[in-house]
Parts: sequence; structure tokens; C-alpha cells
Amino acid sequence: MGQTKKKKLQTQQGLFTKLHTTREAAVRTSYVISHKIARKSKAFSDGEFIKECLLDSVALICPEKKDAFENISLSRRTVTRRVEDIAENLELQLKNRAADFECFSLALDESCDVRDTAQLPIFLRGITADFQVTEELAAMQSMKGTTTGNDLFTEVNACLDKLGLKWDNLAGVTTDACPNLTGKNVGLLKRMQDKVTEINPVQKLTFLHCIIHQEVLCKTVLKMDHVVDVVTKTVNFIRARALNHRQFIALLEENEMEHGDISYHCSVRWLSLSKVLKSVWDLREQIQDFCVKKGHDIPELSDEDWVADPGFAVDVTALMNQLNVKLQCRGLFVHEMYSAVKAFMRKLQLISSQVKDNFLTHLPTLKEAIHLHKYSAMLEVLHAEFSRRFQDFKALENEMDMVSSPFTCSVDNASSDVQMELIDLQSDTLLAGHFRSVSLLDFYSSLKEENFPHLRNHAQRILVFFGSTYVCEQTFSVMKFNKSKHRSSVTDDHLSAVLRIATSDIQPDFNALVQTQNRLDYSH
Repeated sequence: MGQTKKKKLQTQQGLFTKLHTTREAAVRTSYVISHKIARKSKAFSDGEFIKECLLDSVALICPEKKDAFENISLSRRTVTRRVEDIAENLELQLKNRAADFECFSLALDESCDVRDTAQLPIFLRGITADFQVTEELAAMQSMKGTTTGNDLFTEVNACLDKLGLKWDNLAGVTTDACPNLTGKNVGLLKRMQDKVTEINPVQKLTFLHCIIHQEVLCKTVLKMDHVVDVVTKTVNFIRARALNHRQFIALLEENEMEHGDISYHCSVRWLSLSKVLKSVWDLREQIQDFCVKKGHDIPELSDEDWVADPGFAVDVTALMNQLNVKLQCRGLFVHEMYSAVKAFMRKLQLISSQVKDNFLTHLPTLKEAIHLHKYSAMLEVLHAEFSRRFQDFKALENEMDMVSSPFTCSVDNASSDVQMELIDLQSDTLLAGHFRSVSLLDFYSSLKEENFPHLRNHAQRILVFFGSTYVCEQTFSVMKFNKSKHRSSVTDDHLSAVLRIATSDIQPDFNALVQTQNRLDYSH
């Protein structure tokens, strides 16, 4: 009798454990799928469609498992709650990491969503004592009213307070240099420096103007409006009328052209101009024939002097696009970005001297031009503009060289607090070999604190800077996809949660999320 009761009890316990395990698996699956929905910028209601697909699939593949899949909750409200929970978990993990930061920097920008709400993404890059770097979205602050420097400062201050970050650990801020950020009297950066000065009067923040934004601004000195205007009008003539567009596409297909169409030029898209110029250049004969047939002659396309200008513009903008793409990688260190800009400046000098000698290897589209000297002068003007800009990065050049190339940099150019340590470092052959075999972060992490305290501090400061606001621009693209005219009712809180998930490199703690959900269920 006792053995029977014992066996019955064990069976009941096993059944309960199995049910509990099955339920936990269903909840975990719900979190995992909700995480993917947010990462891919899908609507929360898509969870219902995903579950429908799962049930149809399991009915065909393993119908005996259908009950387990039925328990996966993916309703719109459930997915919404799951996304909120995951975002809170990611923020908590970021806060825990931030407690170990030796120093940090910020990258921020401001733009409006489809409902004209000002959105301020604040990105954080922090570094720990063992040189572990974290780059995450600290906050997406929604601003309904004005966006003055004081308003922006209030939002940034609230963000830092929420993550427990100290102002005296802030090393630098990178922006796109718009007036409400950089105003001398009441701009955000002025307010931030005043705040830091209150805490530590000798501490100076480093403010950087987005290196990509500066690179894009440099091309304005080329004064190619007479080319861009003609190209834009030509493209608009073909694209603005549906009949013209259809007939032009048919003409390209008939001639089996590499380009199947031509696109509009969008000035806010960094790579747009080069691509439009290239397609119009390659299709200039077809465009000329088409426009003549339509009674819309474009005399510039048959003008040899004018045609050389778009040829030059095609080559130069293609070179600048190559630089732009190199600068667009997430996680780049500031010295890597500035090195790419310096390399481009050297290329400009080389090409300019070659053009003077009628040597056009690096400007293949320009070969039809007659008067080449003016293009050499234009390249020199572009080089001068690059030299004029990037002064904020140039001010850091010696320190960047010291951190990126500590064994070859000049000790005389280093700050006095690090010169003795730098000599010790450059005299150590073992460390020189180690430097060549590991990453920069691993190398500085391996340096002993007692031997190289100031060098480590300089390295942490340089490695934590944002060179651009590219992460902000990326986030705006995700924002506009999630909060579009078709999904304009997305709340600011839910938009912030989705953007945190979509941009985060931190993996959610699904075990903790499931356990928390189970405790909530049992409490009811």
C-alpha cells in the first residue's frame, strides 16, 4: 500500500515537473520570437501571424506536439509586454556595465519622427579598467516642446542619472554641430562643459564634429551646381512623368544596358550624388536620344567642355564615397577614422599632381576632357578644404598617434605626464613583440597599472571617443521604418524599447525574464 502511494506521488511530481518545463519553454519561446520581431522592426501584431504559421507547420510535421505550440502566447498585447520586458532587461544590463566604466563618451543627434516629435538618441561608449568597450543606446529621449540647448541638457542629464553615470567620468561628446548643440552661450555642449567644470574645474571635455558630416561638407567647395542642376532636371524630366519613365526603361531594356533605371538625387543621403552622376554619365547617349525624341533637348550633353565637368564629378564623388563607406562602420576608433581622412588627403595631392602631367589613371572618366589644369586646381581646393576642416581631430593627432603607435611615435610630442612611461615602453622588446601580435585593446589591458598608469589613462580616453554620429543616423533609419505613416500610432515608450533592442549588442537574459514571468504568474 505504501509503495503504491509513493509511486503515485512520484508520477504526480513528474507530471507537474513536465508541465512546468513545457510552460517555461513556451514562455521562453514567446520572449525569443518577440525579441526577433523587435530586432527586425516588425509590427507587434505579426506575432499572431507567426503563431499561425507555427501551428500549421507543426500540424504537418509533428502533430503530436501541437499542444506545446498552442501554449506559446504571441498576441499583440503579449508581444508588446515582452518587448517592454526585454528593453528593461537590456537597460538593466547596461546600467550594471556602466558602474565599471573608467570613462565614457557620448554621441548624440536630434531629428523628428513622422508625428513631428523631436527624438534625441544618446549613444554611450564606455571602457572599463581591463579595456572592455561597450557601445550602446543609452536612451531615446522624446521631446514634445522646444529643443533648445537647455532642453537637450535636461534630457542628457536625466539619461546619465538613470544609468548612474558620473559627469566627471565624461571624456567627450560627438555631434553634427547644429546650433542648439554647439551654441557658445546656451548650447548643449556649453551647458555640459559648465556642468563638468562645477565638479572638476580643471577638466576639459573634448567636443568632436562628426567626421562623416565634415567630409560631406567638403565637397561643396567643388562648386559643381551647374552639373548637379542639369543632371537633376534631366532625371526629373524622365522620372516625374510615368509615361516617360516607362518608355525610358523600355529603351534601356531594348539596348540591354547595365543600368536598368536612373534614380533621384537625394541631398541628405551621403552616397546619392555619386550614384546618380555615374548612372547619368553611363547613359548619357541614351538620355540624349530619348530627350531629343521627346522634344526636350539638353544642349549640355553635346557640349564637350561641359561634359568634362560631370566626368570629373563622377570620379571625385566616387573617391569620396569610398572614404564615406570606410567611415560608416560601427565601432571604429577615432584614430582609425582620422587615418582614413589623412590617407584621402594624400591621395588628393597625388591625383592633383598627376592631372597636371595629363596622367589620369585614378580619374578614368575624365579622359575625354581637354582642359585638365582647372581640375588639378579644383583638387587642390578640395585638399585645402579638408585641411581647413577636421581641426578638432587634428588637435588630438599627437595623442591619437601615441595610443595607436606607441612604439614609433615621438616622445617629444607626447604630454609630459606620459613621456617617461613611453620611453620605458619603447625600450621593452617583449612588449613590442606583444603589441604586434594582439589587438590594441588587449595590449593596453595587459600593461601593468603600476608601471603605465598615465599611458593607460590616455589610451582609455582616446579609445572611448566617437568619431562620428553614424550610430545616430542608423538609428534614425530604424526609427523611420518603425514609426512611419502606416505605423504612426507607435508610442514614444514603445519606439524607445524597439530601438534599444534593434541597436543593442547585448544579449537579453532570457532565463531571468522567464523566471520573473513565472513569479508574476504564481503571485496571481
